[in-house]
Amino acid sequence: MHLGHLIPFVFTKWLQDVFNVPLVIQMTDDEKFLWKDLTLEEANRLAYENAKDIIACGFDPEKTFLFSNLDFMGQCSNFYKNICRVQKCVNVNQVKNIFGFTDADCIGKMGFPAIQAAPSFSSSFPFIFNDRKDIPCLIPCAIDQDPYFRMTRDVAPRLGFQKPALIHSVFFPALQGAKSKMSASDVNSSIFLTDSPKQIKDKINKYAFSGGGQTVEEHRANGGNCDVDVSYQYLKFFMDNDERLEEIRKTYTSGELLTGFLKKELIEVLQKLIADHQQRRSQVTDQVVRQYMQPRKLKFAFSS
Repeated sequence: MHLGHLIPFVFTKWLQDVFNVPLVIQMTDDEKFLWKDLTLEEANRLAYENAKDIIACGFDPEKTFLFSNLDFMGQCSNFYKNICRVQKCVNVNQVKNIFGFTDADCIGKMGFPAIQAAPSFSSSFPFIFNDRKDIPCLIPCAIDQDPYFRMTRDVAPRLGFQKPALIHSVFFPALQGAKSKMSASDVNSSIFLTDSPKQIKDKINKYAFSGGGQTVEEHRANGGNCDVDVSYQYLKFFMDNDERLEEIRKTYTSGELLTGFLKKELIEVLQKLIADHQQRRSQVTDQVVRQYMQPRKLKFAFSS
C-alpha cells in the first residue's frame, strides 16, 4: 500500500472516532485476482497483508468488521443474496458503458461491480445490523471508485434499500506530478508504507515534481507554483499545523523558500508518519487480523 491508499482510511478513522459508528471494510481480493496476474491464493494472502496496514490506522476492534470477499462470500448468505439482487438490476450494456468493459474481458469482471455494491446495504451484515435494511451508509473513498457507487445508488431504490452517500478524497498525485499515475509496479511513483527513512528522503529529493524555478535566481524572481508542486500538495494532506502550511505556501510562492527546503519539510513529516505506522503495524499479528475479520456483533444495538 502507498500513501494514496492511506488517505481514505485516515479520514475514516476520524469519522469513526467523532461519530461513534460501526465500520465495515471490504477487502476486494477477488477483484485483484480478476484484474491482475495473480493466483487466487496470492490475492487472498495480499488481502490479509493489506488488512494489517488498515488495522494499523487504529480502528476500534469493537466497532470494526473487515472481510475478504473470497472468504466472506461463503460465510454469509445475506451478502450473496444482495449481490444477486444487484446483478439482476444491471444489464451487460450498462456495465460496459459504466466501466468500459469489452467482449474480451472475462465474465468475472462483468459481475464484480455488484460484489462491491452489496456492502452498501445493511442487510448484507445481519449479525451487525440485526437484519435491518434501512440503516444508511456513508462511503469515504477515492474518486476512482465513484462509478461503482453511482451504479449502486441507481439500483438501491429499486431494491427497497437506502442509497449510499459518498465522500470523495481529492486527487492525490504521483511523485512525478498530476499527469503521472501512482502504481504498485513502479516503486518510484509514490511513497510506500514499507519505505525506509532513506528511501523516503531519496524518492522525494529525486522524483517529487517541483513547481519552483529552474535556477535559484529564477525562483527568487518568480516564486514557486504550489498548485503543481508535489511536495506542497503532499503537505496539504499530511501536515497538521495549518499555520505552518500557510507560511510555507506564502514563502514558497514569493520565492523566499527554495524547493530544497520545501522538500526537507515534507521528508520530515513523512518519515515520522511512515515510521509511526510501521511501528503500529508490527504489533498487528495474524490473531489480531482474525479478530477483526470474524463475523460478529459489534458494540452497537440495532432494534429489529
